[in-house]
Amino acid sequence: MSRPQTLSDWQALAARVTAQLEGNAFINDEFVPAVSGETFESLNPATGERLAMVASCDSADAEIAIRHARAAFKRGVWSRMAPVERKGVMLRLAALMEAHQDELALLDSLDMGKPVTSALNDMAGAIGSIRHQAESIDKLYGEVAPTGEQALGMVLREPLGVVASIVPWNFPLMMTAWKIAPALAAGNSVILKPSEKSPLSALRLAALAREAGIPKGVFQVLPGFGHTVGRALALSMDVECLAFTGSTAVGKQLMQYAGQSNLKRVFLECGGKSPNIVFADCANLDRVAESAAAAIFYNQGEVCIAGSRLLVENSIRDAFVARVVAAAERMQPGDPLDPASFMGAMVDRIQYERVMGYIRQGVEEGAALRVGGEEVDGPGLFIRPVVFDGVTPEMAIGCEEIFGPVLSVFGFETEDEALELANDSDFGLAAGVWSRDIDRIMRVTRRLESGQVFVNNWAGGDQTMPFGGVKQSGNGRDKSHHSLAEYTQLKSVWIELS
Repeated sequence: MSRPQTLSDWQALAARVTAQLEGNAFINDEFVPAVSGETFESLNPATGERLAMVASCDSADAEIAIRHARAAFKRGVWSRMAPVERKGVMLRLAALMEAHQDELALLDSLDMGKPVTSALNDMAGAIGSIRHQAESIDKLYGEVAPTGEQALGMVLREPLGVVASIVPWNFPLMMTAWKIAPALAAGNSVILKPSEKSPLSALRLAALAREAGIPKGVFQVLPGFGHTVGRALALSMDVECLAFTGSTAVGKQLMQYAGQSNLKRVFLECGGKSPNIVFADCANLDRVAESAAAAIFYNQGEVCIAGSRLLVENSIRDAFVARVVAAAERMQPGDPLDPASFMGAMVDRIQYERVMGYIRQGVEEGAALRVGGEEVDGPGLFIRPVVFDGVTPEMAIGCEEIFGPVLSVFGFETEDEALELANDSDFGLAAGVWSRDIDRIMRVTRRLESGQVFVNNWAGGDQTMPFGGVKQSGNGRDKSHHSLAEYTQLKSVWIELS
C-alpha cells in the first residue's frame, strides 16, 4: 500500500487505525487491563476528541511486570542468547516497524499533536536506532588484560538485568527506540513506561515486538502516571537501571528514588535552554535565519534541544531578526494530518496554558514581541510562532525552559560576550554556532558548556553520534556505541595459569 499523500488520505487511515486502538498494558506477552481497573483518556489535542481509554497502571502492575522481567532474565531466554541471534530478532522488529511506519507515525501525530510529516521523520530515527544497536551488539569485543604469562586477565561486558525506561511525550516512539534499543541489544529485560500524554505508539510497538519474537517478559509496556507506576519502578529493589528523558525536576526526583532503593543506575536526559549563536561572518543570512526559526518552531517548540535562545551579533541583528520573523510567519500551525502543516497542536491544555503564560510574562517583563502571541480560535490547542527581541538573561523567557514555540533573541558585541550569555544557564544540552571562521568555531565549541554543539546547522547527527547533556540537562547518552555501555556492566576475571 502506498503512503498517504494528502490530508484526506491521512484522515482515511486515521479512521481505520482509531477503530482498533489498543489501550491495555502489555505484561508478559499479553495485553491486560490494570490490576485496579483504572483507565485514563487519550485525547487528540488538535480536535479535543477521545482516541482511547488507556490502562492506568500503578505499583501492583509494576510488581507483576518486574517479576516477569526478572524471571525472563534469570532464565536466560534473552540475556544468554547469542548476540547474533538477538540481532536477528531486533532486525525483524525493525522490519516490522518499517512495514507499519505510516500507522506508527499516525498514532504519534494523533496522540500528541505533531505534524504527521514530523512523525514520519521520527519513525526513520526509531527504526534506524533499532537497526544500529542490533548490528552493533555482535561487533563489540571484550578485553584481555596485559598480564604476564602466569595469568590471564579478561574484562567481560554483561547485561545489567531489569531496565526501566521512562520516555517523554514529545517524540514518543523515537525516544522509546533510543532507550530500548541498546538495553535490549545488550541482553536486558526492559519495562517501558510511556508518557500518559502519548502512550498509543508504545502499545502498538509491543505487539510488533511480540511478532518479531522477543521472548515473554523481556519487553513490557506499562502506561500510567509518573507518580504511580513511574515511582514504583524507580523505587523497586529489583530494577537495576532507570533510563529517563524528561524534565530536570522529575530527573532529580528519580535520582532520590534510586538512593532510597538499591542504588540503581540512573541515566538522565533532562531539560534544555539551548543557545544558537550567529556571528556576523556567517554565510547566507536567509538560510541561517530559516534554520534558526526551524530550530525553535519545529514540533511546536516541544523539543528538548530547541534553539530557544538566539544570540545574534549586533552588527547584523536587525536584518537577521527581520528574516527570522518572516520565517516564523511561514511556519504556522495547522491540521497535524495535513502534510502542508509545519506545526501542529500543543500536546494538552496544561502545556498550552503554560506556554501562553510565558508569552504574557515576556510582554510584562519588557521584551519586544515581534510576532505571534495571539490565541488561535477553534477546538484545537494551537499557538502561533512567537519571537521576542531585546531579551535579557534575568527574564523568565530568557532563562526558563518553556517547551513551546517561543524564541528569545539576545544581542552581543564580542565573542566573549556571546560565550558568557550562552553559558549563563543551568542547562547544557545543545548549542549552535554559525560562522565561517574555523579558528573562531574551534575556540567557541571548546568553551561552550554543552553536551552537543551544532556548527553551521541545527540538530545535525545520526546514530553514530551520542546524544545527551551536561549540567542540569542530565548525565546519560542515547544513540551510538556509548549508549550500550550504560546498559552493561564490567566483570573482571583473573585466571591463574601456574
